[in-house]
Amino acid sequence: MKRHALRTVLCVLLAAVVLTAFAYLAGGGGSQGDPLVTLSYLTGAFTDQVLEKVDKALEERGSALRRELEQEIAQAEQALRDQLGGGAPSPGGGAAYAAVTLSEGQTLRGSAGCEVILRSGSAVCAASGSPGLVDATSGGSLSNGGSLQQNHLYLMPDAQGVRASGAVTLLVRGSYSIL
Repeated sequence: MKRHALRTVLCVLLAAVVLTAFAYLAGGGGSQGDPLVTLSYLTGAFTDQVLEKVDKALEERGSALRRELEQEIAQAEQALRDQLGGGAPSPGGGAAYAAVTLSEGQTLRGSAGCEVILRSGSAVCAASGSPGLVDATSGGSLSNGGSLQQNHLYLMPDAQGVRASGAVTLLVRGSYSIL
């Protein structure tokens, strides 16, 4: 019977050692060396922190790209302005056509190479020499007093002009003045 009591005591002692070791091992989880992370932490606080960092990084990169794009656009606009002769055409000249409206009796006088297209109304050639205007559309020329045709391209050889017979709209490219 002594043996049986000794065996029982040894079993109880062994069970106590095993339970103590298990409790020690279970209590060690979550330490700095062996962190224990819960699902609620991952889906809550941790996810929010990660999303904040991602949003901040995306915003910084987006701002940098926006600045680079704005700089590229400004350079392209400047290059285009330089290529077109400094912007919109004016009485001083330019590379693009300008819409010009004349009243009856007004004369548009252009420098050599000035281009004129009659868009509406009626106008005549006001030239001091020959040829008055070169009709690039038909391949002919127009003398002083000759009527311009709508949508024809006219070139001015030298200080020639176009006089409005009524309200006129012209497209003009090059240096000109209105008298």
